[in-house]
Amino acid sequence: MSPKISDMPRRRVGILVFDGVKMLDFVGPAEVFVEANQAVAGYEVVLISADGRDVQTSIGARIEVSCAAVDAGRFDTIVIPGSELPPAKFVTPELLEAARHLSWNTRRIASICAGAFVLADLGLLDGRRATTHWKFTADLARRYPAISVEPDAIFVRDGNLYSSAGVAAGVDLALALVEEDHGPDIARRVAQLLVVYMQRSGGQSQFSASLSGPVPRSPLVRSVVDLICADPAFPHTVQSLAEHARVSARHLTRLFRSELERSPVEYVAFIRFGLARDLLHAGRSVTEVAMTAGYGSSEALRRAFVARLGISPRKYQQRFRSTGSITGADSEILEAVS
Repeated sequence: MSPKISDMPRRRVGILVFDGVKMLDFVGPAEVFVEANQAVAGYEVVLISADGRDVQTSIGARIEVSCAAVDAGRFDTIVIPGSELPPAKFVTPELLEAARHLSWNTRRIASICAGAFVLADLGLLDGRRATTHWKFTADLARRYPAISVEPDAIFVRDGNLYSSAGVAAGVDLALALVEEDHGPDIARRVAQLLVVYMQRSGGQSQFSASLSGPVPRSPLVRSVVDLICADPAFPHTVQSLAEHARVSARHLTRLFRSELERSPVEYVAFIRFGLARDLLHAGRSVTEVAMTAGYGSSEALRRAFVARLGISPRKYQQRFRSTGSITGADSEILEAVS
């Protein structure tokens, strides 16, 4: 007999909270991990503060914590949320010391929103890619020039360090962590239970776990996919992607076809098309979409849409930007781009 879910070991997830912490930054990810427990031997969520005292959140609610950082033990994952307070006010020496101690005792560490400033101040993001909420990205890049800040990203993974754009983006990041731990089917189920998207529409160029289609099975292919999704407009080639992965172009193509059912070039085109579609949904102009998504010109974008859907980008935008009823023909087009 297979063991019951309740009898299997759970991954400890520590969330470091503090006075002024933005509540949605940590409640959203926490709910993702807890929801996963319905399907798998998932997670034990532990709230931690620097000194073990309860904290007051951004909305005035007092939150009871389990322990101080020095008494918390080892964790699989540490999550550091942000605050509406300026980083200079909420990133205190006590918070930094607590985060430093926790970083020594975890497999991976993730920041939500302005929580990235905690990791940055500790030097953990030096030489790495990271993101934060759009209103903080310029400040993060200015104060920490050793960090490669990606202002358009929903979330970024660089090694065992993760960062997200904040608030609801923490849910995207948590879903991606669940996908890493338990696979896309479990992450998809959690998203459905929480009634949230696994793939976010809009102007972000980094997406959380894909809701449809194959997902990478190997770390090598995952790293190349992350590179493409982080900057779809970059002139990626099979050779440049193979050099990133440190394999031959032929081997990379073989892996992509095996795991993603597309060549690397086809996958780049797939991601660019999806980004263009989301930008059109968000109301961006055709010219802006063409440049942002890497098509180079409005005509190149038009040719891509006509070839795939039989309609121009402008007509596509006019048809689907409305929240009104969808006809049978419209449903067929939506299925084609899903």
